[in-house]
Amino acid sequence: MSRRRISAVVTVLALAGAVPVLLPATTASAAACSSYPNWTAGKSYNAGDIVRYTDGKAYIAEHANPGYDPTISTWYWEPYACDSGSQTPVGTFVVSEAQFNQMFPNRNPFYTYRGLTAALSAYPGFANTGSDTTKKQEAAAFLANVSHETGGLVHVVEQNTANYPHYCDWSQPYGCPAGQAAYYGRGPIQLSWNFNYKAAGDALGIDLLNNPWLVQNDAAVAWKTALWYWNTQSGPGTMTPHNAMVNGAGFGQTIRSINGSLECDGRNPAQVQSRVTKYQQFTQILGVAPGGNLYC
Repeated sequence: MSRRRISAVVTVLALAGAVPVLLPATTASAAACSSYPNWTAGKSYNAGDIVRYTDGKAYIAEHANPGYDPTISTWYWEPYACDSGSQTPVGTFVVSEAQFNQMFPNRNPFYTYRGLTAALSAYPGFANTGSDTTKKQEAAAFLANVSHETGGLVHVVEQNTANYPHYCDWSQPYGCPAGQAAYYGRGPIQLSWNFNYKAAGDALGIDLLNNPWLVQNDAAVAWKTALWYWNTQSGPGTMTPHNAMVNGAGFGQTIRSINGSLECDGRNPAQVQSRVTKYQQFTQILGVAPGGNLYC
């Protein structure tokens, strides 16, 4: 069991369960693809925002930015080709509920499929960018890493309560308003530390700094925090896990972005192999090849 602090989020293997709160799945019709707001120079955008550029094409923000041009600032934006039919409506997931259950036969009831699909609207590009193969590979990569972090979606919160007071950084100007021991690991990627709860909450429009318990009590919020990390943070890596999968860098780079400082470059090869094996199992369930560059 390891504990790590990285620039954007801390993930730790954790144990325990929580009472599930189910939210209805969020869906959007394909017609919505033609009604995104026009891009405005100088307007602040959050990761996951979708705009219609002056050329009539849609773009999705990969990173928050103060209104950079989507055709120039390609690190912040990427094309969102919903009009061409290469993307499916938000709320439609490439992993069916039956496949999800097959992947996680012993999961904690908290980690509902409905909670996951409800969270998809937070990052519409997730498992919804590029070819069908790319979409399925990204979904498998995300779920494989989540499976490794949570013991097969069994663990919701960190069981070692002795660690709980350690995740409060009092040097932050906002402190720890929920209490010093309130920011322990929770959710599919085990969000930890007060500054990470604030960053994720700010990005998602949820006050997680004052109410971190939402991550263990609301299934959709829990999944959203994992998607926040996957789509916007690079951790000890050089790219987000989302970019690693959609740009062809391979599954190994998702490992580096999540726990590269402890697992990559020859460190803890058994942990790396565990993630790779799970990814290969999940791609097989989805009927897609795993691709190359599986290791880091």
